[in-house]
Amino acid sequence: MFEQVVNVRDLGGLPVGGRRIRSGRLLRTAHLHDASDADVRLLAEHFRLRVIFDFRTFSEAQALPDREVPGAEHILLPTLDVEAERASGEAVPAETWLDLSSHIVRLAFTPLFQQKARELYPSLVISEFSQLQYATFLNKILETPDGAVLWHCSQGKDRTGIGAAFILGALGADRETIVTDFDRSNDSYRPLVDRFCAEIDALGGGEEQKDVVRAFMGVSTRNFCRTLDLIDAQWGSLGNYIATCLGLTEDDCRVLRERYLE
Repeated sequence: MFEQVVNVRDLGGLPVGGRRIRSGRLLRTAHLHDASDADVRLLAEHFRLRVIFDFRTFSEAQALPDREVPGAEHILLPTLDVEAERASGEAVPAETWLDLSSHIVRLAFTPLFQQKARELYPSLVISEFSQLQYATFLNKILETPDGAVLWHCSQGKDRTGIGAAFILGALGADRETIVTDFDRSNDSYRPLVDRFCAEIDALGGGEEQKDVVRAFMGVSTRNFCRTLDLIDAQWGSLGNYIATCLGLTEDDCRVLRERYLE
């Protein structure tokens, strides 16, 4: 359906209890910088897009700004706390993130990136900075009664996938549905991941190095499941986390279910 936007999916059709999510209302993608004119028309006219949530950092969004979509508000919500990372002394230069595919094989052999691969998803749910951005995301969706909403980061997989998990959790989707949706990003990026893993094999690397590639070039479904386990251990359930850390009440969730489920 889309010409230039990658890793696109409509959450429509996913099961929630005995119901399904309405099609054409909840969209997740990679960035919209490369969207074609036809893609923009599709979002504006077919989906009646109302809000674009951009989870990238300021430097990422500045380097590859989204195309404007008529009728849609663009909201930048950086979910990574770059300042906290700098303060920790473990910050990665912005130019590295902006061209990560050129560096990923080398970085996969460094302890810093092996640690970052393990901690990426937990950091997005534990950090109060990240929680604030995702809380804003969910509350703004509540304030958008008609049309579609779209959220993305750079590749539409990690930060975007966590956002999808939160909206699915608020709608009442079970763990299997949430994990399956998260893992589908690997369908889009598997050729890239396989190529880099082959390069790691050639350099004598092993699973630890490949996990870095999987985490940053695709998604690490194993690490995502561990993060859901972490939520269960610390907050009791994803629903409790959404209520406690993201501020969504049961009435809010009821509104979302009425709007997006059929």
